[in-house]
Amino acid sequence: MSLAVLYSRALNGMEAPEVVVEVHLANGLPSFTIVGLPEAEVKESKDRVRAALQTAQFEFPARRITVNLAPADLPKESGRYDLPIALGILAASGQIPTAPLSRYEFAGELALTGELRPIRGALAMTSSMVRDACNSQNNKMQQKRAFILPQNSAAEAALVREAIIYPANSLLEVCAHLSGHTELTQLAPVDFVNEVTYPDFSDVKAQSMPKRALEIAAAGGHSVIMSGPPGTGKSMLASRFVGILPEMTESEALDSAAIQSLNGNYKLENWKRRPYRAPHHTASAVALVGGGGIPRPGEISLSHHGVLFLDELPEFDRKVLEVLREPLESGRITISRAARQADFPANFQLIAAMNPCPCGYLGHHNNKCRCTPDQVSRYKAKISGPLLDRIDLHIEVPALKEDELTKASVSEHSQAIRARVEKARAKQLSRQGKPNHLLGTKEIETYCETTDAGLTLLKTAISRLNLSARAYHRILKVARTICDLSDEVNIQPAHIAEAIQYRKNDI
Repeated sequence: MSLAVLYSRALNGMEAPEVVVEVHLANGLPSFTIVGLPEAEVKESKDRVRAALQTAQFEFPARRITVNLAPADLPKESGRYDLPIALGILAASGQIPTAPLSRYEFAGELALTGELRPIRGALAMTSSMVRDACNSQNNKMQQKRAFILPQNSAAEAALVREAIIYPANSLLEVCAHLSGHTELTQLAPVDFVNEVTYPDFSDVKAQSMPKRALEIAAAGGHSVIMSGPPGTGKSMLASRFVGILPEMTESEALDSAAIQSLNGNYKLENWKRRPYRAPHHTASAVALVGGGGIPRPGEISLSHHGVLFLDELPEFDRKVLEVLREPLESGRITISRAARQADFPANFQLIAAMNPCPCGYLGHHNNKCRCTPDQVSRYKAKISGPLLDRIDLHIEVPALKEDELTKASVSEHSQAIRARVEKARAKQLSRQGKPNHLLGTKEIETYCETTDAGLTLLKTAISRLNLSARAYHRILKVARTICDLSDEVNIQPAHIAEAIQYRKNDI
């Protein structure tokens, strides 16, 4: 038979649409053509495939070879199509049987020796394969399709429990399996248990007020900005914040791992470890939100279900910071380019830190700040009002005095704080099915009711602090979280007062 049809996957954002690999052999002058909108890496597969087949002692047909990657309007990139193209040539030339090909999907980059090299996005592709099978009308036939992947990419793909994964080290192993000589061993789903450890909050001396604010942020999923002189513990607090967040669910862990897999750097030891990303302030807008000719996830997506820490916030380019506005509200980012569009999740918690002035010592107890009011004003103006308005908690991290610094630390451990956070988060999920920071306008009216005294306090705050409608809603959501941590049913004036306290700091 001079025609072979195989199946593989492309990557388009978080989606991995099915790609049909059609290989046709025809009489005529020897040639090798790949069609179907291939990028440079795919076009180069011609040389890799030819060398791999010859090294593995297969016959490379001296005929007119045409490879079609369908659908034709979907761009194809990376070397993952090497394996299906090579198998298609062998099947079309009669060197391996064609009957088993329809039961599998294939992806893998070939070395010139015929060895299989790891690919990026294996977890995302496997998730899409299983999802397509579940959504298919012909579900029974789709469920029989397995995925043959390189050995070093199969382990992450096996995290999808419903998938059937066959790892292989080389092209020869795959051919032996398809020919029925030596079958590949199916990779059984493993309950991967990972001992997740984080830096502990007990390492940070004093700073009880910032710790309280971070506990509220962790319980409700709120964003935070910290202001204080250098060396007061802002970075220490941020790095330990991820340790008081609730444990990741299976679904959250899969989503987070799939995004990491798109960059090809996911490690199994990070399973169920909440991501913590801290890009340098020289990062570009594309690095932060994602992009490129072939859209890749940025820092906000790589920190999905985790923490994005932006230290020295005013040192970031203002245009870079402004791209955070929409993702903070929606939890998603859409990268649009002339030829393609990709959608990435970005449900991250923003923890930002900054100094109160250019020299950093405004308000320090040693009074050594020499910045003029105009310098301070210009420094703070680097962060726009609309961005600050989207950050729930504005807190000050003061400098420690000598006796606080030299005194032995008696701070609470992260484990005790996380227990309270998980209890409050469980209340939110049972009440409204989502954390408090995701509440919409109608849901705020339903779940964030307060007393007449609380409403009076809110009206006064709106008038004196010139709060926007967004700030008003965010105060109510923070007050709801404080109420949950207090294990009370209704929001009290004390909860409203504490929530207002976190909005009135002059940052």
